[in-house]
Amino acid sequence: MGAAMKLTLVTGTANPALGESVCQILGLPPAARDIRAFPDGELRVEIGESVRGHDVYLLQPTGPPVERHLLELVLLTDACHRAGAARVTAIVPYFGYARQDRRATGREAVGARVAADILAIRPLARLVAVDLHTAALEGFFGAPLEHLTAVPVLAEALRPERPEGGVVVAPDAGAAKLAERYARALHFPVAIVQKARVSDTEVSVRSISGEVRGRAPVIVDDMISTGGTVAAAATALLEAGCRPELTVVTTHGLFVGPAVERLGALPLGHLFVTDSIPQTVAPELPRRVVGLGGLLADAVSRLHSQQSLGDLLVHE
Repeated sequence: MGAAMKLTLVTGTANPALGESVCQILGLPPAARDIRAFPDGELRVEIGESVRGHDVYLLQPTGPPVERHLLELVLLTDACHRAGAARVTAIVPYFGYARQDRRATGREAVGARVAADILAIRPLARLVAVDLHTAALEGFFGAPLEHLTAVPVLAEALRPERPEGGVVVAPDAGAAKLAERYARALHFPVAIVQKARVSDTEVSVRSISGEVRGRAPVIVDDMISTGGTVAAAATALLEAGCRPELTVVTTHGLFVGPAVERLGALPLGHLFVTDSIPQTVAPELPRRVVGLGGLLADAVSRLHSQQSLGDLLVHE
């Protein structure tokens, strides 16, 4: 049934370059759409061509500004449904609010659940995400979630620069399973930094589990926002006697606030990040952007033809 429907890909304004990359690999043009803001800030979204009976894929990460891009995705979903699409799948390479998955003080909102509920306002056939902050977020979504991982493509990009005597480092306990996946791909041991969060932008390190003295650290995380976690981990690793040859690998690079300054102050040899959200130029960082177009195009092609995604998914 899926293969008989026409495949259509619609991109939002959050990352049109990634959408164009996916379309180019799939050999189809992005569907026409008109997205504009009225003078009062309201968004107007319109699909510019017929999608009646189509198998539609909406590509829109919900990075900064998160609220606009999240609402835009919901409006695109609604527009496709009203235009008669047979099936709508949301491809969200980066899912904003993912870190707000629990209450810390007991009086705050669980932002990840609220964002997931907002996406459920209009029915989705399924949702595709890449390296969520925690796999437990799957339970927040009403639609089936396909949780892809960028670890293989990032590890492959890193392999030519793979340091001798390296160690994969999780900058906090939450990244431990991610570090294990990188360690298997790179054939390195694992170390884990135990941190305590001081504020939204500051962390402190309590201890390091694993041998890092004399080794070249490869710090891995699902995302870098202000850079506080990576900077604290790097400082602790250097104090513990690691080699001053740092490599940082992350799927989602927000690099907001003091991130560029913090990372630029480290003895950073390589910084690998994907294009899940657009990357701005930062000459002071040795940044290499690894494209997700191939991974997402493969996922779309398999979903459209009802094939398994098993080898593309996160397996905890």
